[in-house]
Amino acid sequence: MEYKDIKEIVKDMGESKIDELKIEFPDGTKISMKKNDIKQNLILPEENNVNIKQENTKTCEKNINENYKEIKSPMVGTFYSKSSPTAKPFVKVGDKVKKGDVVCIVEAMKLMNEIESEFDGEIVEICKNDEDMCEYGECLFKIK
Repeated sequence: MEYKDIKEIVKDMGESKIDELKIEFPDGTKISMKKNDIKQNLILPEENNVNIKQENTKTCEKNINENYKEIKSPMVGTFYSKSSPTAKPFVKVGDKVKKGDVVCIVEAMKLMNEIESEFDGEIVEICKNDEDMCEYGECLFKIK
């Protein structure tokens, strides 16, 4: 793809699922981009200095001050709340879980990995929908 100027590049990059990219050109142009709860920056030489910041809040949040335990994804993959399309979900909001109970499946490289609760408690929030992508360390469930 050919671009007319640096702003078109940044626009295209802003719509991507990129996690980190740093480019420095000989003329002093610097491009630095991170996604997923981080900001995007564009630094142009001389009079064309532009800063672009984007906050992405895809994390599991109800209230920052609430103290819940989080079940986080141990890998990158696809989230599934049930074992098959016709099955019941492993858990739903309000369910009591014990340490070791299966709460979901994360598919990675065509392997179905059962994710178990690390805590005893009650499911307060399910942070992902079926077939959502999840990152390593990303919150899947909140438990109180």
